[in-house]
Amino acid sequence: MYIILKNKNIKIKEAKNFFQKIIGFMFRIEPIKTGLKLKTNSIHTFFMYQPIDVAMTDEKNKILYLYQSVKPWTIIAPKEGVRYTYEFGNNMLNEYSINDTLKIKTIDK
Repeated sequence: MYIILKNKNIKIKEAKNFFQKIIGFMFRIEPIKTGLKLKTNSIHTFFMYQPIDVAMTDEKNKILYLYQSVKPWTIIAPKEGVRYTYEFGNNMLNEYSINDTLKIKTIDK
């Protein structure tokens, strides 16, 4: 799965189990250059070493909430209407705003 950001395909990993959802980007020292899709309406950035960009969307990937440069040790409380939360490296979502739709695509191997 990929998202088109700044005319580039950025790989997105989907967190499918409890462990993947809890760990997310925690403990990462190297710059985050991928995305993470979570089926949740809230997140935390505990044990993270760098800020991230966060887009919270409905089931059609329309952005309902957008947070840029979310610092470590932050909690984003549950948001109404949110189906998916996407996490990206800092400043990767600069071209998006509320009510935009994330351009997600699946590339066959």
